[in-house]
Amino acid sequence: MWNTVNEQISQAMHFDFKHTIKRQLQSPNSDKLFQLSDGIHQYFVKVAHRSDLERFENEAHNLQLLTKESLFMVPDCITTGANIEFSFIVLEWLELDQQPHTNWHIMGSHLASLHLKHRQAMFGFDQDNFIGPTTQPNRWHKKWNIFFAEERIGWQLQLLHEKGIDLVDKDYFVALIKDMLHSHTVKPSLLHGDFWRGNMGFIQSVPSVFDPSCYYGDREVDIAMSELFAPLPDAFYIAYNKHYPLTQGYEQRKLIYQLYPILNHANIFAGHYLTEAKQQIELLLK
Repeated sequence: MWNTVNEQISQAMHFDFKHTIKRQLQSPNSDKLFQLSDGIHQYFVKVAHRSDLERFENEAHNLQLLTKESLFMVPDCITTGANIEFSFIVLEWLELDQQPHTNWHIMGSHLASLHLKHRQAMFGFDQDNFIGPTTQPNRWHKKWNIFFAEERIGWQLQLLHEKGIDLVDKDYFVALIKDMLHSHTVKPSLLHGDFWRGNMGFIQSVPSVFDPSCYYGDREVDIAMSELFAPLPDAFYIAYNKHYPLTQGYEQRKLIYQLYPILNHANIFAGHYLTEAKQQIELLLK
């Protein structure tokens, strides 16, 4: 496989690349991560099963879109490819600054700048993509409440149902989510889609994001996600609200939006995430 990777990097970069250093990195999921270098040029390589090529191609497209539309430092995709057994994506190597960092206010203003662009009239995306390893459906909808209830919550509940797990009556709960979001006025914004601390950092003090799951939706989804697993420093939220203040009712909607990544983790990892998902659903049913 590594000969194929070297060849495709060479073709993409227009010079003969042969790695002399291959260092495996820690991975938060089933992808295998590597730092590849010839002593001069460095690349970040993700490797997965052959069937994951579409996921890597989606990631490349999402990164390109964020590069075009945002102020963030986004890694360039050098190439994607596969052999009989494996698929891979090769990204620009970005050396993240050491934490803690003092520029979280810039991260907040950059996200607000992205969200303030309302160039789509509908909610969704041109293609389905992935959040982690899970397929993320993105059929276009005119109404946000229908999109989020069906394409996000309903989809995740259906995936659990197919595993024999029913946390709630799916049809009833999807209808409830539609009703809870019905009166919320939303303009579609391009979302990172998986905006948590593990998918961001700083490159020489410039805010950087990666591992996106882009679609056009309610900007509050990114904010809610940022508060879920490891809330960002206050400076981030103060700066975001200065440029694009959150509207009344966000704290209630946050519970709905955070349910989506919790359900996704329940589908991927099961365990305590199933308990957390059940608790979140019970809060919304009250």
